Parts: sequence; structure tokens; C-alpha cells
Amino acid sequence: MTLTFKEYQYEQINIEEKEQKTKSLLKILDHAETIAEAIETINKINKIRNHTDTYFNIAYIRASIDSHDDFYSKERDFFDENMPKIQNLDNLFYESLLNSKFKDELIKHFGQQLFSLAEVALYTYHPSINELLVKENKLVSKYDKLVASAEIEYKGEQLNLSQFSKYLINKDRNIRRDAYITKEKFFDAHLEDFDRIYDELVKVRHEIAIKLGYDNFVQLGYDRMQRIGYGDQDVKVFRDQVKEFIVPIAETIKAQHAKRIDVNQLKVYDQNFTFKSGSPKPQITTDEIVENARTMYYERSNETAKFIDFMIDKELFDLEAKKGKESGGYCTIINDFKSPFIFANFNGTQGDIEVMTHEAGHAFQVFESLKYSVPEYYFPTSEACEIHSMSMEYLTYPWMKLFFKEDTEKFKLSHLEDNIKFLPYGVAIDEFQHKVYENPGISVEERRKIWSNIEKKYLPTIDYDGIHHLENGAFWHRQGHIFASPFYYIDYTLATICAMQFYIKQENDKEQAWADYLKICQIGGSQSFVNIIESVGLQSPFEKGTVKSIVEHIYKAIQNIDQSQF
Repeated sequence: MTLTFKEYQYEQINIEEKEQKTKSLLKILDHAETIAEAIETINKINKIRNHTDTYFNIAYIRASIDSHDDFYSKERDFFDENMPKIQNLDNLFYESLLNSKFKDELIKHFGQQLFSLAEVALYTYHPSINELLVKENKLVSKYDKLVASAEIEYKGEQLNLSQFSKYLINKDRNIRRDAYITKEKFFDAHLEDFDRIYDELVKVRHEIAIKLGYDNFVQLGYDRMQRIGYGDQDVKVFRDQVKEFIVPIAETIKAQHAKRIDVNQLKVYDQNFTFKSGSPKPQITTDEIVENARTMYYERSNETAKFIDFMIDKELFDLEAKKGKESGGYCTIINDFKSPFIFANFNGTQGDIEVMTHEAGHAFQVFESLKYSVPEYYFPTSEACEIHSMSMEYLTYPWMKLFFKEDTEKFKLSHLEDNIKFLPYGVAIDEFQHKVYENPGISVEERRKIWSNIEKKYLPTIDYDGIHHLENGAFWHRQGHIFASPFYYIDYTLATICAMQFYIKQENDKEQAWADYLKICQIGGSQSFVNIIESVGLQSPFEKGTVKSIVEHIYKAIQNIDQSQF
């Protein structure tokens, strides 16, 4: 009998029992007399870790599907409270690994990456910061719940923030403006709440960094993100390339966009309306999207056919936006059930297909990585993770007609343009966080001023059309990564440059493009970002000249699409 996700049983983790069993096994590991005994003990410890992650992720998924579910909301609070204890056990495990007399043999068996991750992890935690970590977790949950609480009356409907998207692609500019302003009233009404939550997060993260011996949170943020093989100066080289080469191209695309929809200047509420004849959107229902995805992945490869059957048969997704559901999209894994899970907020826009293929890229990668005995290898580090998701968006181009029908070429143009236009915004988010954490004591007003100045650098023509709080530097309030996952956002931009190379590979040799993609999926998290891109011959985003050469190729592809038909 095939269990579906709804039938997966949940149980609350007994933290004391977990601690006792783990510490008992760690003693055995520390005193192991043979390499075989050490490996067997590590596998037993990883079984406990997987069990914990399983129920954390079930609670997280079910709470985010329905933020009004009191039981799973409390279970998520339980994990917020106890995550520092869980992290402490992980660190005790890492210490035992690194201090093992069999370390060299263990590296040969499990791979170097586990030990590199262990070293970085030990920098980021000490039991003395437990109370601060609990406070940080609660603040992040407070932000998530605040965003999910948006229930806005509009045109006779109660809408959450994601559900406004359908109005922001309306052909009538007055409707787009009215919908955007209505949505923004929520952010304006909670301006002080968002500022206060973030201010507290910055201060608590700075305090954690100081207690751990860092100068500020920046390097701690990098270590938390498991940056291995590169640092903030490499990222700065990348941001500078985007400023020099991509901002002018993005601005040219925006000017073409304005001309296409017959306006003199793009306003913030015009950004998603890219064609006067109407933005591309799926021509089918959600159920049909799922079934067409099955067709697509059956034709894509034997591996993806097996994957999509598994996902559909076990109902491992929740796709449509609805009341009480948290915003955004993500993929996670339910370890003990060896099940990826896709969370999305379909709202009738082209983003439905983009998020489906994006999160399916994550899910397919982890599906291919479940062979590993090490939980760290199920997903790679975040910047490498995003290569799989963003590349999948490109590698499914040949099947987009299943979803967009006569709007297919329009979708491809929009998608290619959006990926270039995204780069300046993505690096703006990153630079903002660097400046904030380098100056943790500044006021909320100064913080918003920093954002406004960064906008002028990377997004010079953005026009908020008199919406006061946005003109005063509050646009970043809606970017959940800033609150929940500091320094995450640059990962999307680094991966974009890598994914664009898969688009180019597919143009040149479809079979080799898929072989390379499958290879990095099967590598999973067993190698670092730098090593993963080297394994299939991708150019590094940190090398000067890479960004220019790759994006110019994509821009030429845009120019080769006949825009007069739109």
C-alpha cells in the first residue's frame, strides 16, 4: 500500500531520549576500536538525526500549509524552543568526527565534504548562545506568521498576499495600480512591526556573533550558509560584475518592456505585466498542470519519469494559494519516508509553472541523492541547490507548450528577461545585508536609507509612484530570506549564472546537457559548490568576465525572439 503525505504519521520528538541515545552512541564512536565499528556507530547516529529531521519537516510543512492549525503551530514552536539542543547534539557529533583516530579512513568512506561542513558548523555554535538562538527562531516565526496573517478584502474576496498576483498582470493599468496599493496597505500598516522584528533579529544575531568570537555577523552568516572555498571578497567581485555589465542590460530590457506595454515609465505595479496583449499564464487547471508535468517528465528521461510518479502517487505537494497558507514556495525532504515535498502558492500566473519546475528541480535532486547515508548529502549547500532548481526551469523549455499553448514563446521571452532583470535585485539584497550586519547599531530609519541608496545603484529607474513607505526604503520587508535566512539570497544569483550555462549547453548538445545535469543531481551535497561546478565544466561566477559572457549570450537569445508578435 502506498502511503500519501497526508497519511504520514507525526510524533513529537522526545528530546531527552534523543540526547541520551545520541550521547551514548558518541561514547562508542569516541572509543571505537575498529573503523567498521566507527562507521556502524555513525550510521546509527545518522538514523536518529534523520528521525528528528523527519518530524521537524512534517510539522513545518503542515504549519505552513495552514497557519491556523493550532496543533502544528505549537509543534513548530516546540522545535523553535528545542532546535539549539538539537544543534548542540549535531556539534557534539561533528567534534567526535573531527577528533576520531579513524578520521582519515572516515574521510575515505564518507568523503571530505562532511568533514569540511563539520569544521564550519563548529564555528557557528556554542551552548552559551542557546537562549539567543531560541529568541532568533521565535522572531523568524513571528515574521512568517505576520506575513501569513494578511487577509485583505479586495473585489469581494479575502486575499492573502500571493493571491494578489492575478490582479498585477491585469491589462487595465488602473486595476494593477489599485491592487498593488491595496496590497501595500498591509505592509504600510505593519511597517513598524516589520522594522522592529528585523531590528531585534539584527541585534540578536550580532550578539551571537560576538559571543562566538566573530567581529560581527557577516562571517558568521557565511559560515552558517556553509560557504566553502570562497568568501565575501569573491562575492563582491561577482556583485561588481553585475553592477558593471548587467545593470545596463537590465535597464535596456525594462525600457523595451515599457515600450511593449505602451507606457512612458514602468511603475512598480507594471513589473509583472510584460505584454500589452496580456502576460503569459497557464492555459490549464492545477490538476491539468500536474498531469502535464507527468507527461513532461516521462518524456524528459527515465529518471524523471520515476521521480514524477513517486511525487504524484504519494501526493508530495501542496500547490494552490489559499486562506491561512504561508506565502512563497519551497522544497524540503521527509527523511524517514525518503520523500521530497513541494510547497507552492499557485495563483494563475506564469509563476505557477516557474515555481513548479524550480521546486521540482530541488525535489528531483534530493530524490537522486537519497542513496547517501549522510543527511548532509541529501541537499548540497544552498548556492549549489539553486543550480538544480533554476537549471530545471531551462531544461523543461521544450515542454512549455503543454502549459502555455499559444503563449509559449511569450513565456520564454518573459522568463529569459526576468532572469536577467533579477540579477541586480538579487545582489542588491546581498549588499544590503552586508551593510546592515557591518553596522548593527544603526536605527531602522538609517537601515531603510541604506536600502534606498542601494536601489539607486542597482535598480536606478524603479518608480514607486508615490507609495510612501516604499519610497522611504521599505521594499525589502517582503523578502523573507532577509529575515529567516541571512545571506541566502546571493545564492539565487550565483546559481542563475550557472543555470544560464545549462541553457547554453542545451542549445549546443541536449544529451550532454542532461547528462551533466543528472551528474550534479547525483553528486548531491557530497561536494562543495566550487567542486560541483568544476565537475561539469561550468564557469565560476567569481571569475571576472564570466557574468558578461554568459548574460550577453542570453540577451542575444532574447533579441532573436520576434517581439512584434506580442
